[in-house]
Amino acid sequence: MAGEESKKLKLYSDWLSSCAGRVRIGLNLKGLEYEYVPVNLLKEEQQTPEFLKLNPVGFVPVLVDGDVVLADSFAILMYLEEKFPQHSLLPKDLHGRGINYQKFMKEKLGPNADVAWARDQIRRGFAALEKLLKDYSGKYATGDEVFLADLFLAPQIDGAIRIFKVDMDEFPLLARIFKAYLELPAFRDAMPGRQPDTPAEHRD
Repeated sequence: MAGEESKKLKLYSDWLSSCAGRVRIGLNLKGLEYEYVPVNLLKEEQQTPEFLKLNPVGFVPVLVDGDVVLADSFAILMYLEEKFPQHSLLPKDLHGRGINYQKFMKEKLGPNADVAWARDQIRRGFAALEKLLKDYSGKYATGDEVFLADLFLAPQIDGAIRIFKVDMDEFPLLARIFKAYLELPAFRDAMPGRQPDTPAEHRD
């Protein structure tokens, strides 16, 4: 399904990064082949001179498409949406797009965050999401098709379970949606447990 253009794509990613995870899902949904370049955040490889030339901020993900270098997951996903229109990440109606553009939760809860504090923040965010999505959700977050909001939500839920051991029984809507994500190869193959740089003890 991928054309010659997509073979140029290169994604700098860490297996556990939720920001990189949403880009991996987007690439998979659009059927785009890409080279996975692991960046070990725990070893601070994102601070090497080579990586800082790509992204001076020192974060993953970074997407390289020929001469184009993009950092920030949202910017990358919007670029992919414009250049590769197959499997649109946004609904056609304006209201649906607006719902997908909303920022649901704070990011940057990494594996080094205080577990009790992070779990409390996640639970507050998930409680709000349950209320927000009850009027919009179908099989997925904003209906019966996968859109941008799902790409942001899936890695957040995976991280909450994988890193912070959040009990998803408190959040039945989110738990149901996450189960639906894992039925889709594009999502399942983008999860942290299935990446080239996933440590053996964390592989699914």
